[in-house]
Amino acid sequence: MKVTIWNENRHEKKNPAVREVYPDGIHGAIQQFLENEGIQTGTATLDEEEHGLSQEVLDNTDVLIWWGHIAHDEVSDEVVERVRQRVLNGMGLVVLHSGHFSKIFKKLMGTSCDLKWREADEKERLWVVDPSHPIAANIGQYIELPKEEMYGEHFDIPTPDELVFVSWFEGGEVFRSGCTYKRGQGKIFYFRPGHETYPTYHNKEIQQVIVNAVQWAKPAASEKPVYGNAKPLEAIGAK
Repeated sequence: MKVTIWNENRHEKKNPAVREVYPDGIHGAIQQFLENEGIQTGTATLDEEEHGLSQEVLDNTDVLIWWGHIAHDEVSDEVVERVRQRVLNGMGLVVLHSGHFSKIFKKLMGTSCDLKWREADEKERLWVVDPSHPIAANIGQYIELPKEEMYGEHFDIPTPDELVFVSWFEGGEVFRSGCTYKRGQGKIFYFRPGHETYPTYHNKEIQQVIVNAVQWAKPAASEKPVYGNAKPLEAIGAK
């Protein structure tokens, strides 16, 4: 299995506070813990040619992880369509935090994907609402983060195929924080935590969820469906 981690990598360049938390970038932090689990990885960032997501890279990617925030509009529509086609053909997609507003997530969801938000250093408790789901494996009843950005309902997404996590925030809001979807042959997981100024991706339980999600989202070992005009499998009698 090959995982490609895509990150804007803009906050890390502009904000010393983010560089302090993620000196190798958010993509670098995610790459490190995935590789510690024996998962083959590569990274891609916004300012690379084709945003690092050439057809060759995508064709060799089983699961794509996506983190974006301040530069969604700079992502090429051509690359977005390229990613969409790969998802429809079976590539897994894990969308993190503010990636809810990315072009690719909105295109696959077909809705605005808008929500409420607030930065107030408040506690987040992510409750496991589907403990039998593979993405929740080795996680207790909940994950508690001492400081995170609040996302609140209503979250304008289609009803998830499966809801794995629901968040509660210190200010009182709740949020559907772990949602799965299928689009074509591909599987999608949206996971809410991960504001750039907090060390969320250094949290072992958050890392476990992402590792689980990558394993869940990888393509099934099955033949690609055949479409179009088809010859009969049996002789068709004359009418």
